[in-house]
Amino acid sequence: MKLLVCFFSLWLIPGGVINAADDNRSLEEGFVNPPQSAGIRCFWWWLNGNVTKNAITRDLEEMKAKGFSGALIVDAGGANQRGNKQVPAGPTFATPQWRKLFKHAVQQADKLGLELSLNIQSGWNLGGPNVTPEMAAKMLTWSEIQIEGPAHASPSTSRGSGPVSFNQELPEPQKRAGYYKDIAVLAFPLRQVEHIQREPIRDLKAKAASHEVGMSAPDCRFLLEDIPAAPDEQDTRLQDILNITDKMTPEGILNWQVPSGKWVVLRFGYTPSNAQVSTYSAKWKGLVIDYMDADALRTYWNDVVRPLLSDIEPLVGKCLKYLHTDSWECGGANWTSRFPSEFKNRRGYDPICYLPVIAGKIVENRDVSNRFLADFRKTIGDCVAENHYQVFAELAHQHNLGIHPESGGPHAGPFDALKCMGRNDIALGEFWVPSPHRPSPEQRFFVKQSSSAAHVYGKKLVGAEAFTSIGPHWDDVLWSSQKPSFDHEVCSGLNLVFVHTFTCSPKQMGLPGQEYFAGTHFNPNVTWWDYADAFITYLNRCQYLLQQGKFVADVLYYYGDHVPNLMQLKEADPAKVLPGFDYDVTNEEILLKLEVKDNCIVVPSRISYRVLVLPDHKVLSLATLKKVHELIQQGATVIGPKPEKTVSLVGFPESEKEFIRLTDEIWGQSSDSAGQKQSDKGRLIWGKTAREVLLDDGIKPDVEFLHSPMDSLRRTPNGGNQQKDSAFDYIHYTINEVDVYFVCNQKERQEDVTCAFRISNKRPELWEPVTGKVCKAEAFKQSNGRIEVPLKFAPYGSLFIVFREPISETTQGKAERNFPEYKVLSRKGWPSPQQIQGPWDVYFSPKWGGPGKVRFDKLISWTDRPEQKVRSYSGKAIYKTTFDLSGQKTSNQQYVLDLGEVLDVGIARVKLNGKDLKVLWTKPFRADITSTIQNAENTLIVEVVNSWRNRLIADKDLPEKKRYTRTNITVTSQWNLRKSGLLGPVQILTAEE
Repeated sequence: MKLLVCFFSLWLIPGGVINAADDNRSLEEGFVNPPQSAGIRCFWWWLNGNVTKNAITRDLEEMKAKGFSGALIVDAGGANQRGNKQVPAGPTFATPQWRKLFKHAVQQADKLGLELSLNIQSGWNLGGPNVTPEMAAKMLTWSEIQIEGPAHASPSTSRGSGPVSFNQELPEPQKRAGYYKDIAVLAFPLRQVEHIQREPIRDLKAKAASHEVGMSAPDCRFLLEDIPAAPDEQDTRLQDILNITDKMTPEGILNWQVPSGKWVVLRFGYTPSNAQVSTYSAKWKGLVIDYMDADALRTYWNDVVRPLLSDIEPLVGKCLKYLHTDSWECGGANWTSRFPSEFKNRRGYDPICYLPVIAGKIVENRDVSNRFLADFRKTIGDCVAENHYQVFAELAHQHNLGIHPESGGPHAGPFDALKCMGRNDIALGEFWVPSPHRPSPEQRFFVKQSSSAAHVYGKKLVGAEAFTSIGPHWDDVLWSSQKPSFDHEVCSGLNLVFVHTFTCSPKQMGLPGQEYFAGTHFNPNVTWWDYADAFITYLNRCQYLLQQGKFVADVLYYYGDHVPNLMQLKEADPAKVLPGFDYDVTNEEILLKLEVKDNCIVVPSRISYRVLVLPDHKVLSLATLKKVHELIQQGATVIGPKPEKTVSLVGFPESEKEFIRLTDEIWGQSSDSAGQKQSDKGRLIWGKTAREVLLDDGIKPDVEFLHSPMDSLRRTPNGGNQQKDSAFDYIHYTINEVDVYFVCNQKERQEDVTCAFRISNKRPELWEPVTGKVCKAEAFKQSNGRIEVPLKFAPYGSLFIVFREPISETTQGKAERNFPEYKVLSRKGWPSPQQIQGPWDVYFSPKWGGPGKVRFDKLISWTDRPEQKVRSYSGKAIYKTTFDLSGQKTSNQQYVLDLGEVLDVGIARVKLNGKDLKVLWTKPFRADITSTIQNAENTLIVEVVNSWRNRLIADKDLPEKKRYTRTNITVTSQWNLRKSGLLGPVQILTAEE
């Protein structure tokens, strides 16, 4: 039976960027041999500044050799966190000595054709020793007294009580760093209502942006709600608040003729927040700049960034291509010196008399106070995006540079994540491998937000800080940890990996050398570096295709205009469209620019979607509501419940009346839980999920996984999503006229499945990113506008399914399956199936404490051997044996070597009869040996590598001079030996006809 028509493409593609496939051939060539420009990048960690020119040169040469396209220079500390040891301090960031190292790095990278990015500080939370309190991130602060007029009165303050003259200094609010500036002095009559104990505004500190809301892209819509209002709970009416700022002297002396009655006097000002630069090297300690103040950023740029660029001026924009700052982890920030004017320009009213709300007072009523708080946070978010990240981009663009800050979380600072990321040139997020610090998918995966920002704002590259972890060191298994994490985020839109972390480690620091306390250790000092090409080539093949594609999705979801506002992982599925369909998320800024073409929603980047989905919390701004009405009138399909309110004081209360009128006009006055309203061109639907609407419209899923007995994917009756239980995920792109699907198995088990693709009249091809094989699928069926393709996935396996060759609608596949079924070689009359039992001669290098050659009569873990030198060994071991083929080799038979289990890193190189077959790094550990196997006297060599852990554990109890290893990472008693080696069974398989 004919299974596959496979062919190997061996053409090399010249260097340089290929922005689109010129033709099908170049697309295929670039996939098989991806160009350097499609290569991965890394966080190149200059740990505590402890780097040398030699170490820099070595790192860059290794990056080039392994297929990296570039690196992000990150000078930072972190060596001694979590109980590890500090490393020697190198030159402080931006000093003359550091600048010489930076210049050397750029010059060497340019010679090698690598692109560099620069983190414009040491550590993160942008700031440093040159940031003055005036430039720093700011927080509101206040003091409160009660006085009675018109005579002298005694104050009631947190500083005690005593006689007070109305010509005396008001208590100065709490300040930090010796810095405080006044904003306003406000007074209002004290309301005394007997038997009333008012409940505070719920979550006030979070609503006032006084702290981060969470660290894993939390849903922040709870900030739009509060407990029900109670009678007589207001502290003051707005009209009763007096601004008596002009009654206070610059020295803080209040000179005010107090009206009759008891009064509350609030003195508001601002002071630096407690945010500090995080994880800095050497002496780069300092305050964090004010992210809402463009002048603060410009001052920092002129003081720090401009001199660095001047040192390498000919290479700015040529080799140095991007500037970077890392994620927001600086807590709350809720003021800037120009905030009153920033607020008034954006919201249309003065915020000053509403400041008592920040101090916990209810002004007018609970609803009005919460509306102000929503406007307050939204203004902060606008300032962060427009006065910081947009200005950062403008400054960089003046030098022909781009930016890729981690501007969208996942820590929930006071910002609209999509709006911030929309200012990036590379939309850069992050994802983690499983670790104790972030064990669950919700805590690990954040790329869907980055890709949505890239798609709706028109950015080509979706990057990510990749493979981050805080957990066991040198404990990574590429096939079961890094690969499925990468594949998951590819299905969320990732197309450019920045490996975290590639630590620069000078030779004198030993091996494995100095390391940052977190991240996957991924540099020339890892034991498996010589074999890393295979994994990196897998990543680069994927990136080559992904970077050229135009994303295909059916649904655009609007996530509201509240702040903080961040997206969660793909499976959160706020649009209720999974499985089988895909979606992007947009914010208010882009929603107000949407167009309708042929009844589809179109974003400014020209990606189109069939439907727009509104959030289910029933809150919309008036501007958004008007735009939704316009889109429906122009022919769009909009799905969502009838909104119940705005959460803004802009134009209030007249705006709320207009809002109610418009919602009644758009949704009608019916109270039905589900319904549809048709306009001349468009329609509005509520009470159904997007998936239900698409299916009702006859739109089949873009991908449907059929006939998979192991797949637990099911839909609940109401359309709820259980995507996270599925073995499979996918993403769909178009490259010119070619449709490209990436499909991956997210389970550690083999999966056989039939995939139905919403494609017709094109022949399916299977492009295997692990091997580079390009194969025409011979088994497929066209039916009802879809093509069904039977597929087989290894544990955590992945495939590109490419549709490019036109076929007629009547063309069907001529085979039953697209992959051979393998069985252990066995023929009638043989005593047993072909297993390679050994014995094996295994060589452990004495250089790393190994005993030299050891005989293994059977395959067991090194840790189960009697020899101490084997049990404590780390590095490469070489297995060698000879065997005869049972029976005679058959010319038309395919033979495959299966290594069975390979531990602990899961990497092996196979050589048979002197021919280097390939590096095996994924399950199943198999190599085609058809052309190399002989009937007799076959010599099999298998190189297996494990991690540093076992040697480090053994060295812990040795005197320092007798240790083979040296590192700052502390080896504790909790570290356990890892099973290592070739465990088998090693077998010869044949393809079943």
